[in-house]
Amino acid sequence: MAERSNLSRARVLVTGGAGFIGSNFVHRLLARHAVAQVVVLDALTYAGRRENLHGLPRELLTFVHGDIRNPVDVRNAMQGCDYVLNFAAESHVDRSIETPGDFIQTDVYGVFVLCEEARRQGVKRFLQVSTDEVYGEVLEGHSTEDWPLNPRSPYAASKAGGDRLAYAYWCTYQLPVVVTRCSNNYGPRQYPEKLVPLFITNALEDQPLPVYGTGRNTRDWLHVDDHCDALLTLLEHPGVEGETFNIGAQHELDVLTITDTLLGLLGKPKTLIRFVEDRPGHDRRYAVDSSKLTRVTGWKPAIAFADGIKSTVEWFRANEAWWRSIKSGEFRAYYERMYGQRRVLGEVKA
Repeated sequence: MAERSNLSRARVLVTGGAGFIGSNFVHRLLARHAVAQVVVLDALTYAGRRENLHGLPRELLTFVHGDIRNPVDVRNAMQGCDYVLNFAAESHVDRSIETPGDFIQTDVYGVFVLCEEARRQGVKRFLQVSTDEVYGEVLEGHSTEDWPLNPRSPYAASKAGGDRLAYAYWCTYQLPVVVTRCSNNYGPRQYPEKLVPLFITNALEDQPLPVYGTGRNTRDWLHVDDHCDALLTLLEHPGVEGETFNIGAQHELDVLTITDTLLGLLGKPKTLIRFVEDRPGHDRRYAVDSSKLTRVTGWKPAIAFADGIKSTVEWFRANEAWWRSIKSGEFRAYYERMYGQRRVLGEVKA
């Protein structure tokens, strides 16, 4: 029987570790394991923030400002690492419609650079963090890991490319790759271009909440801590190399339900809702079956949506300086491009 990996005294590279999921993973890892060192490699593009790593023990954390597309940066950061987790990605569908080339460069070519260096250095395990969007629109049932991939946005296509490229390195070179495909994450430190933090912060500012189309697009909502715990489980579990695992929470809710929930928690009126022109190719539903992960490792999501969304709202209330500094910078120009000229379809009356 294969032995369980031992993270004690290991050196772990976390790419994109100053972003939303990556930084939460670093916090979770260092809270639970006495690792020798965590190396964060992050390009600090608009969504990567050094302050996301504040409060962590400096003696256990090495930060490298670099790009996964740059072989020299990757070689320097990965030197001596036992494990690699790749969170680094261009990750917002709306931005992928604007600049698809950026997504191909980071989400595909960047994975190639990482896999090449991981192969050269002989790492013990390489986790490629992918997304349920690679399956495309799932109108009925739940996608399992053997479903055909049918990405419908440049973002989803780029993630599918990186996902399968990492798997090819397992098949061809025996690089010990594990691929994960998670559903929609929410939680603290999420950049406010995404739905939950955008709507929380807009509501706190008494600004409109732009709901695409009818607001009936449905997602499975996974708290970032549950996601990180699943990744920690897969980092250590024996015999999972070459496998792909879905990670979901079975909290399937549409955008309007999420919006109503947030407004209720914030004590804000529904008149803040603005139905706006939908984005091109907007998938109506994603839903994954994560029973394989539970069967193989025993992992199950532990955070009820009602508890997770309440604690998320509380985090954004308590960290106003964090998100206000974002929304006063590059974000303002982005927001105007995304929503300033978008046709309003309707409003909720008092």
